[in-house]
Amino acid sequence: QVQLVESGGGLVQAGGSLRLSCAASERTFSMGWFRQAPGKEREFVAAITWNGSAYYGNSMKGRFTISRDNAKTTVYLQMNSLKPDDTAVYYCVADSSIMLPTTTSPKYWGQGTQVTVSS
Repeated sequence: QVQLVESGGGLVQAGGSLRLSCAASERTFSMGWFRQAPGKEREFVAAITWNGSAYYGNSMKGRFTISRDNAKTTVYLQMNSLKPDDTAVYYCVADSSIMLPTTTSPKYWGQGTQVTVSS
């Protein structure tokens, strides 16, 4: 069982930036992020594979950047130009296979970290 621990959430004003981190207990083929806002469905945010191929949800392109450390056990999400609509609980996810924007159920999930963007 892969354990995922997120950090870096918080409160930020619209237009600001936040960086989320997620440490995994072991390497997986891909790591990434989902989010869920109150009353909304879970949404794919971004994912990155072992070899560095990155994928983003449509509303995140150009604002969010996902990266992975050399050991392949930590993933980062740099979020810029944040909007109130980005307010959600952000979950770190991991899987033994590729995760794409069409992915709905990654195998491993973290506990989530709250991101709140004020207007």
